[in-house]
Amino acid sequence: MKVLVVGATGTLGTAVTTLLATRHDVVTASRTGRTDVVVDITDPASIAAMYAQVGRVDAVACTAGSVPFKEIGELSREDVESAALNKLLGQVELVRRGLDSVADNGSFTLITGILSGEPVRTGSMSSMANGGVDAFVRGAAVELPRGLRINSVSPTVFTESVEVYDATFPGFPPVDVSAAALAYRRSIEGAQTGQTFRVGW
Repeated sequence: MKVLVVGATGTLGTAVTTLLATRHDVVTASRTGRTDVVVDITDPASIAAMYAQVGRVDAVACTAGSVPFKEIGELSREDVESAALNKLLGQVELVRRGLDSVADNGSFTLITGILSGEPVRTGSMSSMANGGVDAFVRGAAVELPRGLRINSVSPTVFTESVEVYDATFPGFPPVDVSAAALAYRRSIEGAQTGQTFRVGW
């Protein structure tokens, strides 16, 4: 199986790539240039160019999408647009632009997170984007052609990142990033669609 991992250089992307590479032909993509392909998911033209370069794939796994963490009274219009473009609209566009590049019975797996259901201070933009992605997954699942499937992975804070995010997620039990990577394997190799696979919550 040929799997395209978008956001492959981050904490989660590295774990997903490492796990899947033992079982599949993995093509990596990110903004950093330290991957097989360069892509900016906030730019539709960049997404289209990535698919043209990579060619036919059996699965797309997205681990990319940043959001600003600020108190709601401190958020600018640019912050709101950044959250929408990076994590929500970027992933929607990844699916929309990828319909003709994913083989019959292939799949898309997107990233969301615990803040869709368990909000924290400074996390309203993450809650917005995560909730939007989860809702999009449910809606798209009933429309995708040719047996294509779509799911999202929704982890809590990672053990590997807890030192950075401990104050933002007070008292949240962390989960190893390897557990989230397994959820990607479940989505890619399994049969379910329209699901949000919660990891650690």
